[in-house]
Amino acid sequence: MLTVLMLVTGVAALLLAAWCGWAAYRDQPTKDWHFIGMAVVLVAALVQLVTGIVLLARGEKPEQGTTIFVAYLLGAFACVPAAGLMSLSERTRWGSVTVAAAGVVLAVLEVRLYDIWGG
Repeated sequence: MLTVLMLVTGVAALLLAAWCGWAAYRDQPTKDWHFIGMAVVLVAALVQLVTGIVLLARGEKPEQGTTIFVAYLLGAFACVPAAGLMSLSERTRWGSVTVAAAGVVLAVLEVRLYDIWGG
């Protein structure tokens, strides 16, 4: 189950990155639709965070350690909201670039989470 969540979250993050990257290419700031996309990715990250914590509470252990796994889970959850706040303060194309970069970072964090869990 955690692998499917990691895959879904990573793909959604890459789609968000491509969408905001296209907006940046067209010299547009983030718009309301982009924030809806960020919310969708955030919900996926929240489901992943809760699922990871439940798995840890049931006694399952990541291959590379619980502390680093929880740290990556929290970082993955905080990545998109932090970029969204930064894009609100920068209402130019660079706000879209920030969200696009956060989408790529989140996708990379998902790959790392997969490795930490033992995939």
